[in-house]
This record gives sequence, C-alpha cells and structure tokens, in this order.
Amino acid sequence: MSAGIAAIFKKKFGGVQELLNKRKKTGDVAVLNRGKRYVYYLITKDKYFHKPIYENLRKSLEAMKIHCLQHDVTCISMPKIGCGLDRLDWSKVSTMLEEVFEDTDVKITVYTL
Repeated sequence: MSAGIAAIFKKKFGGVQELLNKRKKTGDVAVLNRGKRYVYYLITKDKYFHKPIYENLRKSLEAMKIHCLQHDVTCISMPKIGCGLDRLDWSKVSTMLEEVFEDTDVKITVYTL
C-alpha cells in the first residue's frame, strides 16, 4: 500500500493495522467501516510486488459483492482496479465487474486519477 491508489487510500482512511488484523487471504476483501461508508480493499495478490491474476480479482469482487448485499450498499465508486501499476487489461476487468454485479442493484462508478 505504498504506491498508486492504495497509497492515497492509506493516507485518507488509515486503518492499516486494522486491515492486517483481519488476516485476509488472496481472493478475499478487507473492509473498513468509516462512518456511513465502507472502504473495500481487494486482496488480489500475496505480496505487494506480485502481479494479480484475473481469477483472484474475480474472487475478491465476489467477496465485495457479498458484503455489499449483506450491508445494503447500493453505490460503489472505484478506480480502474488492477489496471494501473498492476497492468491488468481494463476491458477484461470491466467485463468482470459487469458479470459479478449483473444480478444486483449496485451502481458502480469508475473514476480515473
């Protein structure tokens, strides 16, 4: 969490130790509750210097979807996840997002820095 969007979130929302205490594994999602919002950290790789694979990203997105449905989350704002420093293909990631959330009412807005 020292580069890219993760570094920005770390500075804005803090909670690094809280995230570590959750002991999440690759393919999970770690969640910080910040007032009326949740901050989702998708665990897509074992080490920061590894590159994620699409399968792990899908698992993390599925875990995030489950949390959203359990907690009545209806809107998510996110960057082009995995497509900056991790170099995943946005067309594949975008399709994956649509597939994972297609059976929900969750609205996803994607922003770029």
